[in-house]
Amino acid sequence: MKKVLLLSVLLLLVANFAIAEGNPQKGKYLFKKTCKLCHGEEMAPLTRTMAQWDDYFKNKAIDHPGDDLKKLPESDLNDINQFLHDYASDSPSPMTCY
Repeated sequence: MKKVLLLSVLLLLVANFAIAEGNPQKGKYLFKKTCKLCHGEEMAPLTRTMAQWDDYFKNKAIDHPGDDLKKLPESDLNDINQFLHDYASDSPSPMTCY
């Protein structure tokens, strides 16, 4: 019984991780197309840490003043989050995205 429970929990964790992972190349395109229009040069992946970007998107960008993020499908948000996470200030390859 313990093995079945442990396997179930492990599968849920793996499935959750796989669902949340996005395409960073598509995320870069979407970031430049959607986010940079309003935020300009002040926002780049390296302006936050990986955990800060993940937390921002985990909370569905609740405090975001515009409607642009609310209009995007979940898959696009995952892609943008993956791009920002992969190139955040504490990542192996921080990026300015300018």
